[in-house]
Amino acid sequence: MSRKPSIALPATGESPERGDCFRSGCVARSVLAHVTGRWGSLVVGALERANTLRFSELRTRIEGISEKMLAQTLRDLTRDGIISRFSHNTVPPHVDYELTGLGRGVAKHVASLLEWIDANAPALAYPAPNEKSPSRDEMG
Repeated sequence: MSRKPSIALPATGESPERGDCFRSGCVARSVLAHVTGRWGSLVVGALERANTLRFSELRTRIEGISEKMLAQTLRDLTRDGIISRFSHNTVPPHVDYELTGLGRGVAKHVASLLEWIDANAPALAYPAPNEKSPSRDEMG
């Protein structure tokens, strides 16, 4: 059984005002991994664009994600407080997902990152001939 990360506590033992993504045991690092991971960022980005989506709609929008990975990503983001899950009492089951207040805050940043990557994809995939990757010596 894995231990859930906690917020990194200051040496004084007082409650911290913020997390620290650079500390291995801090919950902030876990949330960072969920939000910026391959599937998490796409789920957050899809919900930022559409507001509310069902599981099948998310699966259709995010090409290549398996049902298992989508379910795990939704569980992680729900547990982190980034998205909300609303189950309607219907047959067949109907579940909606949407961003929480915290989720909308992080979604703005994720959307900006996705937009930048989309806009720069050609240059990232095919760098100009005069732009070479730094050698190991140049990297230090």
